[in-house]
Amino acid sequence: MFFDYKKHRAWAENLSIVMQLGLTMAGCICFCFFVGLMLDKWLGIRGIFVTIFTVLGVVGGAIVVYRQIMEIIEQKDNDRNSSGNGVN
Repeated sequence: MFFDYKKHRAWAENLSIVMQLGLTMAGCICFCFFVGLMLDKWLGIRGIFVTIFTVLGVVGGAIVVYRQIMEIIEQKDNDRNSSGNGVN
């Protein structure tokens, strides 16, 4: 019943990357939503800052997720290039 990490290593790594990206996106959106909600309550406005900050959270989250994906791709390319040259 134990998880054989050696057998399912690639699957587990990909799952962790997908979970990290999803939680990053959700975290950015939720944080910006609550900042907008607090600003609306503080200024007595109905929904303007919630809308603005939620959109900013989506855009900001997308940018952060894009950077994370590019970093992962770059690391995999570097790993392939270093292992293909015979250099350890």
